[in-house]
Amino acid sequence: MKITWLGHSGFRIEIEKAVLLVDPWLAGNPVFPEGREAEATEGATHVLLTHGHGDHASNAASIARTAGIPIVCIHELSEIFGAEGLETLGFGKGGTVELGGARVTMVNACHSSSIDFKGSLGQAGSEAGFMIAGEGHTIYVTGDTTIMADMDWMGEYFAPDIGILCAGGHYTMDMKMAAWAARKYFDFRTVILCHYKTFPLLAQSADELKAGLPGVTVIEPEVLSPITI
Repeated sequence: MKITWLGHSGFRIEIEKAVLLVDPWLAGNPVFPEGREAEATEGATHVLLTHGHGDHASNAASIARTAGIPIVCIHELSEIFGAEGLETLGFGKGGTVELGGARVTMVNACHSSSIDFKGSLGQAGSEAGFMIAGEGHTIYVTGDTTIMADMDWMGEYFAPDIGILCAGGHYTMDMKMAAWAARKYFDFRTVILCHYKTFPLLAQSADELKAGLPGVTVIEPEVLSPITI
């Protein structure tokens, strides 16, 4: 399995026979290197979206159309992209879809979701996270969220060993909160950070989270540098 950070909340996850582009915001992303889009999307099989905000979904249509791959997301958001002639796979929280041998279950998040990058603000269903299972691992992709009580049953039921955690603060939980949630609700062996460093408004350092998770491998990813697990 390979997990590659695309900056902000974007990831390329190579698992089983799938290459999942999760929230692939490339164009306009201040920390994604211009001109390396093809490298990020090569061989992709699916675009996977946690919600509709522009820093997650604004490049989804162009990437999916160019690559000829479906957008996988909550039903209402899938209808919006489907109306543009794109192939979509919409599902709901608690639902599981199989993508190239990987099992992806949509779970709750606590944030908001709208299309905010087309000149007007439109609702886009509900925010979500994902549990992605394959190759003997389960990855919890939080999406944008704060701590929520649902993490209790999610940690027990899915038992993810890898956490991809938003931790930048302001719009989502911060480093201290993410560390607290990881300790209380999960038994991660590996934590990979995201939704930080992109803008001055967000956390620039992971020191507080690392201090709060002794014994856990905490990875501060580098853009386009694959993490092999």
